Amino acid sequence: MGSLVSKSRTCIKHLCTSWVVNPLYFRPALACLPQQNIMHAVRFIINQQTQYYSTKGDKQAHSRVSKEKWFTPRTRPAFPNSVFTAGTAKRTAEYMKKRAGADTEELSNNTPTRGRGSVKVALPNHPLTTSEWAKFKESSSKPERFEMQMMEGLLAANADINIAKSLLVYVAQDKGTLSYELLLRYLTLCVTGGHHSEVFDTYDIMKTCFKTLDTGASSLFVKGFSQTERWREALVVLEGMKKALLPSPRNYSDAIAGATLHGDTETSWMLYDELLELGLVPNQDTWQCLFQSGITQRGQEDKLFSVLSYMRDNQIYPEEPLIQTIKAWFERSIFPDQKWSGKFSYVAPSGECKNCKASLESIQLTEEEYAELKDKVMKKVIEGSDVFKKTTPEELKSFKSFVKQRPPFDIVIDGLNVANTTPKATHSETLLAVVSELEQQGLNILVLGRKHMLQPSRNWDRQNMNKIKQKAHCFFTENISEDDPFLLYAALHSGLHCNFLSRDLMRDHKACLSDSATRRLFFKWQRGHQLVISHYVPGKRVRFQRISAYDTIAQMSGSSWHIPYDENRGDRATYEVPQKWLCLTQDH
Repeated sequence: MGSLVSKSRTCIKHLCTSWVVNPLYFRPALACLPQQNIMHAVRFIINQQTQYYSTKGDKQAHSRVSKEKWFTPRTRPAFPNSVFTAGTAKRTAEYMKKRAGADTEELSNNTPTRGRGSVKVALPNHPLTTSEWAKFKESSSKPERFEMQMMEGLLAANADINIAKSLLVYVAQDKGTLSYELLLRYLTLCVTGGHHSEVFDTYDIMKTCFKTLDTGASSLFVKGFSQTERWREALVVLEGMKKALLPSPRNYSDAIAGATLHGDTETSWMLYDELLELGLVPNQDTWQCLFQSGITQRGQEDKLFSVLSYMRDNQIYPEEPLIQTIKAWFERSIFPDQKWSGKFSYVAPSGECKNCKASLESIQLTEEEYAELKDKVMKKVIEGSDVFKKTTPEELKSFKSFVKQRPPFDIVIDGLNVANTTPKATHSETLLAVVSELEQQGLNILVLGRKHMLQPSRNWDRQNMNKIKQKAHCFFTENISEDDPFLLYAALHSGLHCNFLSRDLMRDHKACLSDSATRRLFFKWQRGHQLVISHYVPGKRVRFQRISAYDTIAQMSGSSWHIPYDENRGDRATYEVPQKWLCLTQDH
């Protein structure tokens, strides 16, 4: 909640040129009215100084999704994980902390956490009179910030709304004014607490006393109105926001929720289409509302299938609440003549669904996709201006000539990266073991390294390096050169069959590609072609992680749908993919 308030403060500064008042302390909310009418204008604050009305019963709590327990306990699949499996990065980080001797438990217990909304002052547990607030303020260490500290504390604690009202009464009587900042935080408390009549009253006052509203207040009013019978007013506020800036996906989500909650599916889909036309990415709550609406109302099937297609095309994964709603939508007969059933499943490394035994789409790119990716990577990553910051045109030209004079490689090895796999062996010993393992498989190998690897040392044994050069083609760049572009060039030039071996996840190179479609192609190619060492002990065989045989996207085949989803949003890094799937099959 603190983040929403802080964002509104930033936006106020940004829009201050359109206001005629100071960005942090706006025109007094009550100054526009005669002093004798102040108490009437803040009727939502005061009934009488000694009487406070309750809002019990006004809060209209509603839930878009039932909280039934439906997930099976998490179990690990029988097959090994890859570096792209959701949660791998988190587990690796935790392992490295333990390995480094960091006592994470002690750290978490002894390190104080100071969140933005943390309460740093004592708060009253009941509404106070103005005289009681005055005495309270006298004991404050920062009387100039007293009102804001109190309201922020009440907001962080999700306190009784009547305490906040009594604070506003005190401020209005003490200063004859209510600042925009204070009203904004009070509004946040009203919206999050579902105090709808207070939201309406605050809206009337702010619209009367301020020429325009900043994005923070507008967003709160969109959310607040959407939850009530006055939900259409949220659309008016949304239209007003467009005059100053582009509304956020969250703004549209709240408006769509209001429309679906009140049965206006036409408006909800109109807003959804507008969201897409603006180039915004819908959030999970938006889709959940639409699928929930589809469960109770027919005629939205084609539109909801287009949502699944959007997830597929953009490699977006539903989270647990949404996947439950999608499952319910399928199972409640989306078409009268069809009966669907859903099960939560894993997919074997071969690409076979453990539930229905169907084979999922291959991870391999088509010839057309590969040609497109190769062209984009060559131009942007390899021939782009950035590459010469860590190499030279002459070195790159020499490497291209080197590659063209040799038959296509089966695997390209990032030599320095692989050599650092384990501290239990010298670098050259590790690299030789890896090259020897791959040579036994009859592969045409390229090892990329740097020239310092050819200088004899404890880590770089001359005899080991000579053996490596006998078993594989080798190219050694200048010590300051970055070898990733060379690796990508050699692998892509060699063709679809060529894999590469590295622990580097190429995130920087993926990010520099100009459009999201090409980045998805790059990630798909990477997951289908990158080998990673999973286990190596000197003197024993080198073991590699399996390369995925299937693509992790929503997909339909025959009479079944398979949708990957996030079990736990916090466990998956952006370069990882989910491991759990919803398998939907049509009963015959």
